[in-house]
Amino acid sequence: MTTAQRPISLVLDKMSFLECPRWHQDRLWVSDFYTNQVLATDIDGNAEVMATVPGQPSGLGFLPDGRALIVSMSDRRLLVRGDDGVLTEHADLSGLVAHHLNDMVVDDQGRAYVGNFGFDLMAGEGLAPTVLVRVDPDGSARVVAEDMAFPNGSVILPDGTLAVAETFGGRISAFDIDGAGELSNRREWARFGAPPTTDDLEAAFGQLAVGPDGMCADAEGAIWVADAIGQRVLRVREGGHILEEISTAPLGVFACMLGGTDGRTLFMCAAPTFAEHECRESHQAQLLATQVDVPHAGLP
Repeated sequence: MTTAQRPISLVLDKMSFLECPRWHQDRLWVSDFYTNQVLATDIDGNAEVMATVPGQPSGLGFLPDGRALIVSMSDRRLLVRGDDGVLTEHADLSGLVAHHLNDMVVDDQGRAYVGNFGFDLMAGEGLAPTVLVRVDPDGSARVVAEDMAFPNGSVILPDGTLAVAETFGGRISAFDIDGAGELSNRREWARFGAPPTTDDLEAAFGQLAVGPDGMCADAEGAIWVADAIGQRVLRVREGGHILEEISTAPLGVFACMLGGTDGRTLFMCAAPTFAEHECRESHQAQLLATQVDVPHAGLP
């Protein structure tokens, strides 16, 4: 493994908690949880508010016609942003999941694969398995995978594989996607040590070697993944071999995305903590950027 000493620049500062960055039409879109805003920014930090989501924005993606899909976390809905900027409901997932929605990836057909917490993270509830939901372009939704350990960042690799970070499983799981969007051949794409042997939240954190969170893919089929407990982003290949590590210490890092004009700018969503009560008050989150060698590929 290479521990890179790459120069890191500051793009945005004094945010509440940034997540789910997406490079789209020469800007980075990103959700700021506790201001309820979706922002779009250039590399110089010139940001514009693209949407205000009272239910707290999270996962972002884009339909084939360019409209944005936005996860509304607390009311468990998927919203669509019209060309006029107005938000409307695309799907209500409250009947399929019991707790906050999370990150997602949208495929080139406009199908969204949406994760969720599975338990009340901020209240410190015990870990519980949950499901992965697919939302089709017509807004219909169904469960496509079960027994997921906090399905979080998701990517569709250049070869068409769906990869999902299971944060409290300490792994990235992979699925084949058929022409109808159905998933099969579930397998471990990368394993970062043994999963927790307890459902106690605090104890589980202590047992994780890596907490895989938001992630993106590159043209060599590797994944950059934010380690939510390790203050670092990791470049990982299938099988779990870590190719490179970039530290964001003293800040934690919770999501990353390749973008920029040549796809080699790695954006990183960093903050001192993910705890809601602290993030709402402190606004110390930052959007960081560094240059890497292999450009973006796949989705998002």
